[in-house]
Amino acid sequence: MKHKNSHLLVGYWSRLRNGRTVPDQGEIDPRAIKRLLSYVFILDCENPARPVYRLAGTALCERFGFELKGTGFLAHWEAQSGLSLAPLLRQALKASQPLCLSSVAATADNGMVELETILAPIASEGGTPTRFLGMVQMLSDPMMLFGRTIAYQRLIGSQLVQEGEPLTPYDHTLPPPPPPSASLRAHPKAPYLRLVVSASDSPSLLNFGSGDLLEQMFTVFSRWRAANSDDQSRLI
Repeated sequence: MKHKNSHLLVGYWSRLRNGRTVPDQGEIDPRAIKRLLSYVFILDCENPARPVYRLAGTALCERFGFELKGTGFLAHWEAQSGLSLAPLLRQALKASQPLCLSSVAATADNGMVELETILAPIASEGGTPTRFLGMVQMLSDPMMLFGRTIAYQRLIGSQLVQEGEPLTPYDHTLPPPPPPSASLRAHPKAPYLRLVVSASDSPSLLNFGSGDLLEQMFTVFSRWRAANSDDQSRLI
């Protein structure tokens, strides 16, 4: 995890369960996470292939441009990422461990930001965990979304979180603009992430068409992120 608020939410979840496998949704006190609430959500994941927002903070809804309550969690992910997310959600529920997702989000006019999503398993009325207490935090420059909304996300990394995991350093420097003829390649796994359980290889690139600017942006971002990861791995 990179964002300090991600650590705060997982820490709250850990304290709330108090030695049990997972806490119950009814035990969540909004006052205890007041500063995080606008980006917090509850995800109903009884069917991991069709997770649904039960509640969502106002700032999170504004980020996507519509009321999220009652809508599908996978609706704003590109197709291949959506296929990868279902087994990840299932793994997190089975392991009763929080899941950290790294993604790149794009606006309709090719603005691009990196997001970190935390999904911490919770139970409903003392049953088995079928829901998540979640939160989305922005890692890159929020000005890229100023006055615009996210059109879709692409999954670039996943991690089951262990308690006490240290905060990963993050460089907020934005990647350079894409060259006119960037070649396509899949995003490699970031070596500095300590993966407990990970999805298989990163989602394959969709066919956006030759020379598509948005695809070039994702490619350049992947190269920059991989290079930045190599630098960080040498520091750890």
